[in-house]
Amino acid sequence: MSPVAYAEDFDNVGLLVGNPNQEITGILVCHDALENVIDEAVQEKYNLVVCFHPILFSGLKKITGKTYVERAIIKAIKNDIAIYSVHTALDNHKNGVNKIMCDALGIKNPKMLVEKENFIYKLVTYAPSENAPQVRKALFEAGAGSIGNYDNCSFNSEGKGTYRGNEDSNPVVGEKHELVEADEIKIEVTFEKHLQNKILKTLFDSHIYEEVAYEIYSILNKHQNIGLGMIGELETEQDEKDFLFFVKQKMQCGVIRHSDLLNKKVKKVAVLGGSGAFAIKTALAKGADVFITADLKYHDFFQAENKMILADIGHFESERYTKNYILGYLTKKIPNFAVALSKEDTNPVKYL
Repeated sequence: MSPVAYAEDFDNVGLLVGNPNQEITGILVCHDALENVIDEAVQEKYNLVVCFHPILFSGLKKITGKTYVERAIIKAIKNDIAIYSVHTALDNHKNGVNKIMCDALGIKNPKMLVEKENFIYKLVTYAPSENAPQVRKALFEAGAGSIGNYDNCSFNSEGKGTYRGNEDSNPVVGEKHELVEADEIKIEVTFEKHLQNKILKTLFDSHIYEEVAYEIYSILNKHQNIGLGMIGELETEQDEKDFLFFVKQKMQCGVIRHSDLLNKKVKKVAVLGGSGAFAIKTALAKGADVFITADLKYHDFFQAENKMILADIGHFESERYTKNYILGYLTKKIPNFAVALSKEDTNPVKYL
């Protein structure tokens, strides 16, 4: 649902509090693991809290109970409550926060708005012709060779490999000190960088040579299925005000702060749950009529350049349905286990 490797480098996701070997008796799902949520977990006898936002974001130098973060952590530790956060690991997933927003707002065929960079690696290796199919199959099963909607992707070319083993060698083909020329297949596959150790272990386990020749490259391609934000189209175009009122109702917003209306129809819509000012220019470049996000500052609204409507619907509101998604996912994966949604409202922003 939210592989830790998908998270942004600045983030703090995964198990934040607790022993990874602790036996879990129940899961409480929430948006923010505040002190009142920990109280609820204690009362209802759930010893794992799965939250969206990490209660521990930056380092703590003291744990004295002076701040809301420290109080929540102290109470969790005292009551053996584990805390696990998903945050940008779920933001970046193709079925995560932004897909949830798209589904809620009826945005069709969404694509990543800001595709993740520096995440795709390429393996090039060489195997004797009779061993190549086994190596290739094993690499696919380990997660290599997936590109967009396709898997088992590779490029293969024939060639001649040469080698000569020294006194300590134990060649599968040929003898020590013999110069061997063998028919080999060059295999090229891409993989997500967090799979590197698994991919290399698979390569060594499936290859028949004593010494395996390989190269790994970091490539510049952006990952089309991992990233922040999404952009797609409404089934039918709408008037600007009608669409904003629809968003307000659907996302249960107290208010929507927006840039000037442009007196044109809305068809292409970009979304980015949470703080999305960094993606304004990208949404503009990709032709969005409206960009829905949160935490926009005064000067951010000028970046719309009277070519796109910027709509700030509120941070919590933009991620409103995320905890329901987490609940549904966990309930489906472990149907005979106690998983519940927190009854606590952790949105710190109120409206008059």
